[in-house]
Amino acid sequence: MHEGKIIKYYREKAGLTQSQLGEGICSDTHISKIERGLTDYSPEITRLLSQRLGIDIPQELCRAIQIKQRLLRWQETIVMHQMNEMDEIHHELKHMTLLRISDYKMMYQLLLARYELMRNNPDSAYRIMKELQKLQSTLPPYENNLLKHVWGLYYLSKQDYVQAISTLNQITELDYPNPEYFYHLAVAYHMVQSQIMCYYYAEKSLKYFKEMNYFLRGIDAEMLMLIQLKDEENLEFRDSIERFHNLLQSCDMCHAPDRKAKVLHNLAYEYYRRKEYESASRYYQQSMELKNKLTGPYLLSLEGYIRSSLEGNLIPREDLSPLISDGLSIATKLKESLYIVLFNLLKHFIQDEEEAYHEYLQHKALPMYRQQGYTYLVIRSEKELFSYYVNRNQLAQALEIAACLITPK
Repeated sequence: MHEGKIIKYYREKAGLTQSQLGEGICSDTHISKIERGLTDYSPEITRLLSQRLGIDIPQELCRAIQIKQRLLRWQETIVMHQMNEMDEIHHELKHMTLLRISDYKMMYQLLLARYELMRNNPDSAYRIMKELQKLQSTLPPYENNLLKHVWGLYYLSKQDYVQAISTLNQITELDYPNPEYFYHLAVAYHMVQSQIMCYYYAEKSLKYFKEMNYFLRGIDAEMLMLIQLKDEENLEFRDSIERFHNLLQSCDMCHAPDRKAKVLHNLAYEYYRRKEYESASRYYQQSMELKNKLTGPYLLSLEGYIRSSLEGNLIPREDLSPLISDGLSIATKLKESLYIVLFNLLKHFIQDEEEAYHEYLQHKALPMYRQQGYTYLVIRSEKELFSYYVNRNQLAQALEIAACLITPK
């Protein structure tokens, strides 16, 4: 950013030609060279041009320098999930008119797309990224990789974990000194049940978060690493539970109820998979109490709570039916296809509609799980269908499912 760009911007904003701006001061040729940064000029010319344009050039230069500083701080608040300051800087940047002519306008657009994702506005982010995609070949290396990072986050928001992994793996680490993306790779690998890759990238992100003193993000990474150890023979359950409770204490110390809700949910799952349904139900409920009811994370904990209660015979079915209807209503309102499927399955199950349940599971739920890469749900569903067909002596269908079970995911 330099004086010439500022002069050109305000000249065009004022609707003046180069000749009109330079009249009585200098030639239009000289104005052209000033705007393109091709000539030196005296402070007196700068003063006269500023006066005619009604601006203060030193003040405008100061504002231009602040653009880069504010963008870098905005990126940092996004990485740290400091939502209040993130919103404040967003509002501030919206009113920085010089962003339109700065060298950082692409950076701003990329961070704006990420901001929209943080604010659960994926459609707005998508529109920004589609426009930037047209310019990808001209983007500098950092911005090019940032675009891939934001696309990866978009696919994560759409629960397309296979595409998220593919996109994030295209990032060139040497050209993109932002190791935060390792965490997002870890999340995507976790969702497709790739435990080794998840642990590997979560550990890399944890190192970065510790170096930067991003304590809350460190909690995220540590939790992700911990839940990958569920099948580790040398890790006793009580040790795992102790580490979960240490994370809960860290959340309380950092006053982070949103993180605490995630830790509680994963702790509940640890109990659920060990068939300790009473503890699982209790922790799922505690997690739900800390979440916004009109969100996917709330629905995930609600689904876990209902399953724990059903399988542990903790609550009568007639008392769970309203919860299922409530969950399905919220999922439909949010247009969350995964949770619509999960709560429809629970609805069939609780009404003892065995045939309808398995029909829905095979022809509606399972294809969606496979398409979107929900490996855990794919495996669980295939096992459930295999047992169902074997018990009904439908061997052809059982063999078809068995072939899927023995095929590497």
